[in-house]
Parts: sequence; C-alpha cells; structure tokens
Amino acid sequence: MSLEKGTQPAGKETPEQRLADMGLTLPPVPSAVGAYEPWVRVGNIIYTSGQLPWIDGDLKYIGKMGAELSLQDGYEAFRMSALNGIAQLKSAVGELNRIKRIVRVEGTAHTTGDFTEQPAALNGASDLINAVFGPNGRHTRMIYSDPAMCLNCATLVVLWAEVAD
Repeated sequence: MSLEKGTQPAGKETPEQRLADMGLTLPPVPSAVGAYEPWVRVGNIIYTSGQLPWIDGDLKYIGKMGAELSLQDGYEAFRMSALNGIAQLKSAVGELNRIKRIVRVEGTAHTTGDFTEQPAALNGASDLINAVFGPNGRHTRMIYSDPAMCLNCATLVVLWAEVAD
C-alpha cells in the first residue's frame, strides 16, 4: 500500500482522533515567556522551545520531585508539558497527521539531589506521545535534572518532530 507522506491509511485514526479517544483536547498554545519563538522549523524538522505544565495560563505543577512532588506528580507534569508541546506542533503544521515522526523528546525535571527516578517521570511525556502518534511517535530522548527551574515549574519538555511535506 502506498501512502503520501503524512497521511493515514484508511480506517486509521489521526493523532487528533487518538487525543479525543483519550478524552484529551489540546490546550491553547502557550505564549513565550521570554524573548524567543515557541517553535522553529528548519528544513523538515520542527523544534519546540521548552514546554511547561501550563493549564489555562497557570502552572499546574510547581516545586521539586523528591520534596513537594511525588514521582506520580512528575509523570503527570511531564504528560501535561508534552500535551503543550503537541499543541505547539499543531500550531506549526495545522494537522498533526503532517508529523511524519517524533524524533526526540528532551525533558528537564526539577528535583532534589537524591531523587533518581527522572526516567520514570519522563515516561509521562513518552507514553502520551507514543499513544497520540502511534509508531510515528517512537523517539529518542534525554532527561536532565535541575535543582532550580524557571518559574519553579516541575517539568520542561522539548520536542523535535519531522514534518511531511
């Protein structure tokens, strides 16, 4: 079966339909909180800026994993940050089925020095992306820890996505 780049085979759900099946809607695209672009396209790759766990203009998760926040809180914060990243991708391409592949997910976790479960927390982002994009969501990733995060946020997610022309 031959498909045009970025299209779904007959009977296959789009990423937007998968989001709806999960009971999720994309949030309004968060604005930049500084002098930068929320996303940039270079060739056929879109790079998002760091996405925080915003809901309706408020940070839902603030503080450190290992102190005020649990591993489960971190998982949910990374999931929310990734949902904001997906909203940025949609703003860049119009329809999410134009995303050919999620290439990379980078996460930064706000943690105490003795918290060591960052990879499990970042699964909140990876699990959501894999569910939304199916096989096209399988990605490489990197997790960082930071003892002091901007706005005291719990998580930050950066997405790299290949776009079908």
